[in-house]
Amino acid sequence: MKMTMRYFGKNDDPVKIEYIRQVPGMTGVVGALFDVPVGEVWPMEKIEEMKRDVTEHGLELEVIESVNIHEDIKLGLPTRDKYIENYKETIRRLAKIGVKVICYNFMPVFDWMKTEMAYPLEDGSTTMAFFKAGVEKSPEEVAQEVLSKNKGTVLPGWEPERLAHVTQLIQQYQGVTENDLRENLKYFLEKIIPVCEEVDIKMGIHPDDPPYSIFGLPRIVKNRDDLDFICNAVDSPYNGITFCTGSIGEDPDNDLVAIVAEFAKRDRIPFAHIRNVKFIGNGKDCYESAHYTPCGSHDMFRIMEALYDNGFDGYIRPDHGRMIWGETGRPGYGLYDRALGAMYLTGIWESLEKRGK
Repeated sequence: MKMTMRYFGKNDDPVKIEYIRQVPGMTGVVGALFDVPVGEVWPMEKIEEMKRDVTEHGLELEVIESVNIHEDIKLGLPTRDKYIENYKETIRRLAKIGVKVICYNFMPVFDWMKTEMAYPLEDGSTTMAFFKAGVEKSPEEVAQEVLSKNKGTVLPGWEPERLAHVTQLIQQYQGVTENDLRENLKYFLEKIIPVCEEVDIKMGIHPDDPPYSIFGLPRIVKNRDDLDFICNAVDSPYNGITFCTGSIGEDPDNDLVAIVAEFAKRDRIPFAHIRNVKFIGNGKDCYESAHYTPCGSHDMFRIMEALYDNGFDGYIRPDHGRMIWGETGRPGYGLYDRALGAMYLTGIWESLEKRGK
């Protein structure tokens, strides 16, 4: 297991890489380029600059999150082949700098959805939360609210220039069924996985966030059966899952421990996002709690145990954290609570290793 932390680059991240390096057990960061339009080939000079920024600080850059998927690929439009060829070239270029895993998603329009960016908790910290009532507004209202509360930073998947056309984007999905979206994903995977096998990069699809339909949009990475379909669509160890406990775990009907155990045993989890969520009441409303098991609704020890006992040897990052100790910045991506989460998860892993000897 390698512990990592997401890093948005020296020009866009208020959390300095020098501070990330100081977290005990941290081996690398999870990076990306955010100034390249979706669908275009990532320039080699930008990729190499990103790599230098990381390695100069004694860390590794072996995971990229995300090389985003152009909507034309998700929609299955005739133009998709051009964007798939661009994607394949980006994969080849990332392989040249030693990248081993690419995390991506196949969510229509919204890469993820939270209705509260700074939900107050009893201990005085704030966190992100999702309330179903929050998406009963129009997509335009939700997009505007989220963009107005992001502390002046660009949230991944919520680029203002793209969401300015949110109505048009949603209209394009009218009549697109879950089966249509699955077939478009399968088409994409059939094209890119041979390249991944050639250059030794594993793809890890991120679950839908939340794992059920919003605004009438199709969702196809919601539960165990969806993950099984994806793995079987192209039966290769290079076609894998970014197992996000905070996304799959937003549906209380999903048995996280059983699901993670199955797909770790099948060697289909190259990358894991580990965080806890706390359900409010008897529904699916929830907030992102501290990682510590008693703070949320999921058993972090059992999840990590399921990974360990089933041979997981990939990358983990503590996913979103609360804003604590007066820290401000990109919602979910402060330093302090993610560092606490990393140490908690590293401690669990150490105990599992010593138990296993």
